[in-house]
Amino acid sequence: MCDSMNILVLNGSPKGTKSNTYRLTSAFLEGIRRETPDVQVHEHVVKQLDIKPCLGCFACWNKTPGKCCIHDDMAAIIEDMLWADVTVWSFPMYYFGIPGPLKNLMDRQLPTALPFMTEDSESGGHPARYDMRGKRTVVISTCGFYTTEGNYDGVNATFNHLCGKGNYATIYCGQGELFRVKELHERTDVYLDIVRTAGQEFCRGKITSDTDAKLKQLLYPREVFEAMADASWGVEKTGEKSDESLTFTRQMAVLYNPASYKGKDIVLEMYYTDLDKRYQLILGKEGSRVITEKLQPATTTIETPYTVWKAIASGEISGEEAMMQGKYRVKGDFNLMIYWDTYFGSQEEIPVSAAPQKKANMALLLTPWIVFWIATASMDTLTGAVLAIAASVLAPLILFQCRTLIFDHISAAAVTVLSLLLLIDVPMGIVLPVSYLVFGILWTVGGFLKIPLTAHYSLNDYGGENMLRNPLFIKTNRILTLCWGILYLLMALWTVLLLYLGMDWVGTVNSILPAFMSFFTIWFQKWYPAKVARGN
Repeated sequence: MCDSMNILVLNGSPKGTKSNTYRLTSAFLEGIRRETPDVQVHEHVVKQLDIKPCLGCFACWNKTPGKCCIHDDMAAIIEDMLWADVTVWSFPMYYFGIPGPLKNLMDRQLPTALPFMTEDSESGGHPARYDMRGKRTVVISTCGFYTTEGNYDGVNATFNHLCGKGNYATIYCGQGELFRVKELHERTDVYLDIVRTAGQEFCRGKITSDTDAKLKQLLYPREVFEAMADASWGVEKTGEKSDESLTFTRQMAVLYNPASYKGKDIVLEMYYTDLDKRYQLILGKEGSRVITEKLQPATTTIETPYTVWKAIASGEISGEEAMMQGKYRVKGDFNLMIYWDTYFGSQEEIPVSAAPQKKANMALLLTPWIVFWIATASMDTLTGAVLAIAASVLAPLILFQCRTLIFDHISAAAVTVLSLLLLIDVPMGIVLPVSYLVFGILWTVGGFLKIPLTAHYSLNDYGGENMLRNPLFIKTNRILTLCWGILYLLMALWTVLLLYLGMDWVGTVNSILPAFMSFFTIWFQKWYPAKVARGN
């Protein structure tokens, strides 16, 4: 790691700072800044410079050594090259090479060389006029093909001569046009994070082989990218321009993952209410297609303004919040919405996350309580209490592969304390209703937390940690958590009442009611989101 670094960025894209390649270059610089405290960057957008083509007059060699006879912006560029510790060449690949304006700049570097021939060069060359030892070069480029393999031979040949083989770092990215598509930001953001890592590693010496391998991975499989690229032009096969909403819908259909097929075609109907246009996505075993006529009975229908759905797709607004605000409605089978990421979000080639995270398991929460209630009711009190304590201790050991939550620790501690009360001869008639009261308080308090108790456990069935940012998922689980809490608080009350009246069927009642609540939970977690989606 160095304490300071001077960086020259030569932005060769005709689009300037709005180019796809520049997004990668910016991410690379961010990585450098994370690693190096003092960084000075001089950036030049080549298209904005006055750099004329080389005349081939060789005046810079024999008449005015080291100085070009053309008076334009190139003199300042050469000064920056001599000042810089690192030169970053940033450009899109044009016809398997370098964009024209940047090639002019490259040609005009002749004043930095001496006219003599170098003997140690494999194919010939000229020695540098200035001491360039210690200076480093990075080449960052994107192209519109699905891969960089076989497409950068010309670029590599140019920089091999300019810098020498192996004397420069490269970040080549195929599928570069995807970086301008807001709807794909989650995917491209992963790649940009890898580029930032590359910047950090470059400061330490060089980009590691692991990071380099990640940089070379495809954003999407070939067939997906090429289908998206074809759809993005907004042109019918007849050559006529297609409707923007149809183009958008076709791009959405391309993201369908056939691996999610469940044995029956899904007909997803998109009705753009502000345009009064209706399209259907047929999601089948082999892939997807969009139809605009002879529509089929829809499995799921989304009624939405086109502007709203486009904003959701680009990440400008949350789809779940838009649903709760009634900005769009869903009719028919709601399962498609629940597992949307499974159907449309699992074809990336870049690994999105690191090692798998431990998952919470409600068995850790419930096991001590279930053992306590069953064992103390079916055995003598002392044996039941000992078994309950054992369950509290052993459950985390047996389920060690699961993530332990604060609720699990509280449950184990509470059951242990209640069991100890029985061991010191506190009457069961007191301990039993207290146990329901404590359990009910745990759930009730858990219902008012930012993330309700049940959400931590149920997210495993609905796409993982991302669901914690889903307001509808949170609201559904908040309602369910409070329902369970209220149930057990009431159970504490009627347990006291039934015991007072001398009725011996307390255990039966307190076993049946949670079973009914379990069925209610399974039904509610599907019914309620669907109800909100329908706008009811």
